[in-house]
Amino acid sequence: MAIGDVTQGDQYGVLRSTSEAPPAHYILNIQQFSSLTKHNVERYESGQFEAGGYKWYFFCQTYIPVRGTEVGGSPKWQQDKKVGEFLSVYLAMAEPSSLPPGWEVYATFRIFLLDQNNDNYLKLEDIHLHVTYNQTRCSNMHLDAISRGRRFHQMRTEWGFDRFIDLKEFGDSSNGYLQGDDCVFGAEVFVCKERSKGKTECLSMVKDAVAYKHTWKISSYTKIMNTECETSNILNAGDHKWKIKLYPNGKGSIGNYITLNLALADPTNLPPGTKILAEFTLRMLDQLDTRHYFGKASYWFSASKTEWGWKRFITHGTFFQNNRGLLFKDVCSIEAEIAIHGEATVVG
Repeated sequence: MAIGDVTQGDQYGVLRSTSEAPPAHYILNIQQFSSLTKHNVERYESGQFEAGGYKWYFFCQTYIPVRGTEVGGSPKWQQDKKVGEFLSVYLAMAEPSSLPPGWEVYATFRIFLLDQNNDNYLKLEDIHLHVTYNQTRCSNMHLDAISRGRRFHQMRTEWGFDRFIDLKEFGDSSNGYLQGDDCVFGAEVFVCKERSKGKTECLSMVKDAVAYKHTWKISSYTKIMNTECETSNILNAGDHKWKIKLYPNGKGSIGNYITLNLALADPTNLPPGTKILAEFTLRMLDQLDTRHYFGKASYWFSASKTEWGWKRFITHGTFFQNNRGLLFKDVCSIEAEIAIHGEATVVG
């Protein structure tokens, strides 16, 4: 962006500096550092500490992560490629699962390494570098280095430095970082902003859904023939309560048909925005033969869409046939088979 003959720009990078002040929040003293490699300890995590109202920890290792590939919000480590040239250090949130869904924390942080020869610290931090350059006066360049806040959330729980320090530089005793096989790291974290991303919808699909079966036996069917709707006892499937609803003369009094639906038993208890994907079969059992009458469907149930099925499930003529066992000795048996394949929830 140019204003007159003044050019401005923004760059991002890592600031490497020296500090006499110790880290404000945590210090880690590692004795016999070489024993970590000797015993194949590829990663060491510090204890937890609190800063800005959140819990954090940092960790060191000598492998460089493959950026762009994440597993559970953390970098995926390429264990078969031993770089062995740099020491990597990262800051991580200790309890990201405790964050409300959609919650984000912006924090600036610095990682420290003690120079034991000079009693000061090597300090690394992410920065936002703002450059102002006067084109007519080439020597007039102004730099503003501002600590860069990183965004921590449930999908990205850690940030840090792949190449915190060259291992040769680290191991050279004249630099003071590793003395008598001992070293001291530190960290400080400053939360600069917190925010919610608004409403967040999470769809959780079930890989291997379990089918739940329930049989509803209606005795004395002729006694319910003139009722609007008959409802089964509550059945449980996939952490939700369900019921079968039978309309002897069709829902909406369409006549000459039986309506058969599956319904949520208590939809008012569902959190707003919740949807449940159920695959279900409702089956009228032939009590004389195996010529069962059934319907199969998949449907997203919710507080506003509480039941689904077949308005014209079966005609009265077919249901009351004497040579069919759908109604036998005034008994009708209906079997429900329900598998929950997914659930969507909304928070925020």
